[in-house]
Amino acid sequence: MVTVIRRRKKVRKMRGSRTHGYGQIGGHRSKGQRGGKGQTGGHKHHWVQTIKNDPNYFGKHGFIRYKGLVTTHETINVGEIDQNAEKLSTEKQEKLLVIDLHKHGYTKVLGTGKVTKPLLVKAEIFSEKAKEKIEKAGGKTVTPKK
Repeated sequence: MVTVIRRRKKVRKMRGSRTHGYGQIGGHRSKGQRGGKGQTGGHKHHWVQTIKNDPNYFGKHGFIRYKGLVTTHETINVGEIDQNAEKLSTEKQEKLLVIDLHKHGYTKVLGTGKVTKPLLVKAEIFSEKAKEKIEKAGGKTVTPKK
Protein backbone atom coordinates (compact mmCIF):
# COMPACT_ATOMS: atom_id res chain seq x y z
CA MET A 1 0.00 0.00 0.00
CA VAL A 2 1.28 3.50 -0.98
CA THR A 3 1.13 6.22 1.59
CA VAL A 4 0.58 9.78 0.53
CA ILE A 5 3.08 12.30 1.80
CA ARG A 6 1.79 15.84 2.05
CA ARG A 7 3.98 18.39 0.31
CA ARG A 8 3.70 22.15 0.14
CA LYS A 9 2.24 23.48 -3.08
CA LYS A 10 4.62 25.54 -5.23
CA VAL A 11 1.96 28.21 -5.60
CA ARG A 12 2.41 29.06 -1.94
CA LYS A 13 6.01 30.27 -2.54
CA MET A 14 5.42 34.05 -2.49
CA ARG A 15 2.22 34.15 -0.47
CA GLY A 16 2.31 36.89 2.08
CA SER A 17 4.60 39.04 -0.06
CA ARG A 18 2.89 42.09 -1.52
CA THR A 19 5.23 42.48 -4.49
CA HIS A 20 6.52 38.95 -5.19
CA GLY A 21 10.10 40.16 -5.41
CA TYR A 22 9.54 43.07 -7.82
CA GLY A 23 10.08 45.98 -5.47
CA GLN A 24 7.37 48.66 -5.41
CA ILE A 25 3.74 47.82 -5.91
CA GLY A 26 3.08 47.64 -9.63
CA GLY A 27 6.68 46.67 -10.32
CA HIS A 28 7.03 44.30 -13.32
CA ARG A 29 3.56 45.32 -14.42
CA SER A 30 3.97 48.36 -16.71
CA LYS A 31 6.36 49.59 -19.41
CA GLY A 32 8.36 51.49 -16.83
CA GLN A 33 10.16 48.33 -15.83
CA ARG A 34 11.80 47.88 -19.24
CA GLY A 35 14.33 50.66 -18.88
CA GLY A 36 13.42 52.19 -22.25
CA LYS A 37 13.06 51.05 -25.85
CA GLY A 38 15.92 49.80 -28.01
CA GLN A 39 19.32 50.99 -26.89
CA THR A 40 17.98 53.61 -24.50
CA GLY A 41 20.15 54.09 -21.45
CA GLY A 42 23.28 52.64 -23.03
CA HIS A 43 25.23 55.60 -21.66
CA LYS A 44 23.40 55.60 -18.33
CA HIS A 45 21.60 52.76 -16.54
CA HIS A 46 22.51 50.03 -19.09
CA TRP A 47 26.19 50.99 -19.07
CA VAL A 48 27.37 47.59 -17.82
CA GLN A 49 25.66 45.83 -20.73
CA THR A 50 27.22 48.33 -23.17
CA ILE A 51 30.72 47.71 -21.83
CA LYS A 52 30.18 43.95 -21.86
CA ASN A 53 28.53 43.50 -25.26
CA ASP A 54 29.78 46.39 -27.41
CA PRO A 55 32.74 48.20 -25.80
CA ASN A 56 33.52 50.26 -28.93
CA TYR A 57 29.98 51.62 -29.38
CA PHE A 58 30.77 55.12 -28.09
CA GLY A 59 33.63 57.41 -29.11
CA LYS A 60 35.39 58.33 -32.32
CA HIS A 61 37.23 55.76 -34.38
CA GLY A 62 39.72 56.84 -37.03
CA PHE A 63 39.16 59.68 -39.46
CA ILE A 64 38.14 60.25 -43.05
CA ARG A 65 40.30 62.54 -45.14
CA TYR A 66 38.72 65.27 -47.21
CA LYS A 67 38.41 63.88 -50.74
CA GLY A 68 39.95 67.02 -52.26
CA LEU A 69 43.22 66.29 -50.44
CA VAL A 70 43.56 62.70 -51.58
CA THR A 71 45.41 62.25 -54.86
CA THR A 72 45.18 58.94 -56.64
CA HIS A 73 47.52 58.02 -59.45
CA GLU A 74 46.78 55.78 -62.39
CA THR A 75 49.86 53.57 -62.46
CA ILE A 76 51.52 51.43 -65.10
CA ASN A 77 54.53 49.16 -64.79
CA VAL A 78 57.69 49.45 -66.86
CA GLY A 79 57.23 45.87 -68.11
CA GLU A 80 53.76 46.70 -69.44
CA ILE A 81 55.09 49.76 -71.26
CA ASP A 82 57.84 47.65 -72.82
CA GLN A 83 55.39 44.97 -74.02
CA ASN A 84 52.96 47.49 -75.53
CA ALA A 85 55.55 50.02 -76.71
CA GLU A 86 54.42 49.96 -80.36
CA LYS A 87 50.75 50.52 -79.40
CA LEU A 88 51.52 53.29 -76.89
CA SER A 89 54.14 55.19 -78.91
CA THR A 90 53.09 58.30 -80.79
CA GLU A 91 56.34 59.04 -82.67
CA LYS A 92 59.98 58.11 -82.96
CA GLN A 93 62.93 60.30 -81.99
CA GLU A 94 66.45 59.14 -82.93
CA LYS A 95 66.01 55.41 -82.20
CA LEU A 96 63.76 56.09 -79.20
CA LEU A 97 60.04 55.27 -79.15
CA VAL A 98 58.23 58.26 -77.64
CA ILE A 99 55.48 57.25 -75.20
CA ASP A 100 53.31 60.01 -73.69
CA LEU A 101 51.45 58.27 -70.85
CA HIS A 102 49.32 61.32 -70.05
CA LYS A 103 47.47 60.78 -73.35
CA HIS A 104 46.68 57.21 -72.27
CA GLY A 105 45.44 58.26 -68.81
CA TYR A 106 48.46 57.22 -66.71
CA THR A 107 50.23 59.50 -64.25
CA LYS A 108 52.80 57.28 -62.52
CA VAL A 109 55.33 54.73 -63.77
CA LEU A 110 56.34 51.86 -61.47
CA GLY A 111 59.41 49.65 -61.77
CA THR A 112 58.05 46.10 -62.10
CA GLY A 113 59.15 44.22 -65.21
CA LYS A 114 61.99 44.41 -67.75
CA VAL A 115 62.83 47.06 -70.32
CA THR A 116 64.38 45.67 -73.51
CA LYS A 117 63.94 48.64 -75.90
CA PRO A 118 65.21 52.21 -75.67
CA LEU A 119 62.15 54.31 -74.76
CA LEU A 120 61.46 57.99 -74.16
CA VAL A 121 58.70 57.95 -71.56
CA LYS A 122 56.74 61.07 -70.59
CA ALA A 123 54.86 60.90 -67.27
CA GLU A 124 54.23 63.03 -64.18
CA ILE A 125 55.89 60.68 -61.65
CA PHE A 126 58.50 57.93 -61.91
CA SER A 127 59.58 55.54 -59.19
CA GLU A 128 63.36 55.26 -58.71
CA LYS A 129 63.41 51.69 -60.03
CA ALA A 130 61.43 52.68 -63.13
CA LYS A 131 63.85 55.53 -63.95
CA GLU A 132 66.81 53.25 -63.38
CA LYS A 133 65.49 50.49 -65.68
CA ILE A 134 64.49 52.85 -68.50
CA GLU A 135 67.87 54.62 -68.47
CA LYS A 136 69.76 51.30 -68.25
CA ALA A 137 68.07 50.18 -71.48
CA GLY A 138 69.26 53.37 -73.21
CA GLY A 139 66.05 55.36 -72.78
CA LYS A 140 65.06 58.66 -71.18
CA THR A 141 62.42 59.84 -68.71
CA VAL A 142 60.69 63.20 -69.09
CA THR A 143 58.42 64.93 -66.57
CA PRO A 144 56.32 67.86 -67.79
CA LYS A 145 56.92 71.25 -66.15
CA LYS A 146 54.01 72.67 -64.19
